Amino acid sequence: MKLSRKQRKALVRICVAAALLVVVNVIKAAHIVPVEGTFGFVFYLLFYSGIYCVIGLDILRKAGRGMVNGRPFDECFLMAFATLGAFALAIYERNADYNEAIAVMLFYQVGELFQSYAVGKSRRSISELMDIRPDYANIEKDGDLVQVSPDEVEPGTVIVVRPGEKIPIDGTVESGTSSLDTAALTGESVPRNVAEGDSVISGCINLTGVLRIRTTKAFGESTVSKILELVENAGSRKSRSEEFISRFARVYTPAVVFSAIALAVLPPVFGLIAGKSPVWGVWFYRALTFLVISCPCALVVSIPLSFFAGIGGASRQGILVKGSNFLETLSKTKTVVFDKTGTLTEGVFEVTSVNAVEAVGMDERALLEYAALVECFSSHPISRSLIQAYGKDPDRSRVSGIEEISGHGVCGNVDGHSVAAGNLKLMARIGLDVQPAVEAGTVVYMAVDGTYCGYIVISDVVKPTSGAAICALRQAGVAKTVMLTGDSKVIADKVAGELGIDEVHSELLPADKVAMVEKLLADGSGKLAFAGDGINDAPVLTRADIGIAMGALGSDAAIEAADVVLMDDDPMKISKAIKISKKCLRIVYQNIVFALVVKFACLILGALGITNMWAAIFADVGVMVLAVLNAIRALRAQNV
Repeated sequence: MKLSRKQRKALVRICVAAALLVVVNVIKAAHIVPVEGTFGFVFYLLFYSGIYCVIGLDILRKAGRGMVNGRPFDECFLMAFATLGAFALAIYERNADYNEAIAVMLFYQVGELFQSYAVGKSRRSISELMDIRPDYANIEKDGDLVQVSPDEVEPGTVIVVRPGEKIPIDGTVESGTSSLDTAALTGESVPRNVAEGDSVISGCINLTGVLRIRTTKAFGESTVSKILELVENAGSRKSRSEEFISRFARVYTPAVVFSAIALAVLPPVFGLIAGKSPVWGVWFYRALTFLVISCPCALVVSIPLSFFAGIGGASRQGILVKGSNFLETLSKTKTVVFDKTGTLTEGVFEVTSVNAVEAVGMDERALLEYAALVECFSSHPISRSLIQAYGKDPDRSRVSGIEEISGHGVCGNVDGHSVAAGNLKLMARIGLDVQPAVEAGTVVYMAVDGTYCGYIVISDVVKPTSGAAICALRQAGVAKTVMLTGDSKVIADKVAGELGIDEVHSELLPADKVAMVEKLLADGSGKLAFAGDGINDAPVLTRADIGIAMGALGSDAAIEAADVVLMDDDPMKISKAIKISKKCLRIVYQNIVFALVVKFACLILGALGITNMWAAIFADVGVMVLAVLNAIRALRAQNV
């Protein structure tokens, strides 16, 4: 068990105080120093007072500072008041029984040490997980590698990352090939292969080859800095449960203090009015017991710790939640709205079918070759997908007379043949009457030497996990899934039908998406989450109850706009995020109910004199320990 310096000092004080308490009780039990008489009274008072100072002086100081700073009613005040009162009661009765006062403080300090360790463990778990801050960057100078601080590296500088080192700054690979461990960012154990021209982000660990990377950002703007800033600031956004506990503690603590005073004073006064002898000591003791039981530390500590652990557990799975308020809202999500491109689909166009007209002597390979060659001078995504499907670099010397007709397509000469590639408007322009293809996707119609030769279908490929993600959302309690897209109705309906999405709206502009989300929000059926790529969908991400940025690895726009950032593009992580949030909220409610039920039951028993101060401190510390143990369960999120 690794303890901090402060925790080690607290443990030493606890052990010393416990040992001294045993020694003085042995002295008293053996009658080495008799309890009776002035000498015995002074001896035991000084001995027990010394033990009390060893174990409780820091609590007295905190209580004093709280009173000076206008915050008198906290757990330190309750402990100080109750233990000093028990001391005063023992002095008044001259029985040298100071054990209860010291035991209360001793067990309270044990509970505080346990709580401190649990919180520290949660923080260390997150720190180890998010240990992605690089210590240095390698720069070549005069043939040697020089280590410099990442803050000193300007954008455009070439840095060298050797195997085993972290990539310190976002950039583009200038030379080299390697595999990158992205587990700290995405939660995925499968390495990512990179080569020349690929973009890489800070925080990844280089596993195999040497990489030379040209930086594209300053260190302060890199992904690693953005992530660390997000995680560090997550605790500043409080959930409604945390705010409730804070408000509750501000009202609850003064209430129990005044109730304890009333318990100590009113029954004896009423007894005096009734003509009976007032038993001040009995009721004063019950009031002190009442104060010990009333300490709200189990609630004050365990609720924020539960959310902190939940955020940490989500981070370990590559899910960054910007605050406990968003974690709480996420648990109530009933509708999930998706953007299509880049969220449910790869966002990369691929040739999905080649259909040649064999009657005119054209086969699929030849048709694709003509298409790739006539499109080889264009930078359009459709052109790039055709060249990629062709499988090799097109020989541009075979192509001449290229004419790109806006909104129609491309015409040119390939090996002396007139080739046209485009939409139905282009076919009509060159005098061909072609029947529209019924396949979903972008269709490129082909004509060679004025003869229609077939068509090629290019589609955005559905992610392999999208279908399973929709099923997982239903299992997580989501009532409705919706897809919004600017694509045509044919394509949108095909993707929605393939994935089993409940509702689909197509051919939407960005403003239309916002209006549609507004309409869905007006239904009032639970919280609404919108999942998008985080760049083009910023207005919708902002308007939804919860904005979830998909495929946000390295995207500044996503980190800024969204409430939840998924560090890879796997839609399965949405259901995992919801399940983590629900587990965290279950733990929070369990702790609230458990702590309040035990507290109020013990308060009643203490007021009736059924429980003494020993039982009170065991109840208080026991509840806190159990609540803290339950809270740190939220860190374990891999199997939710």
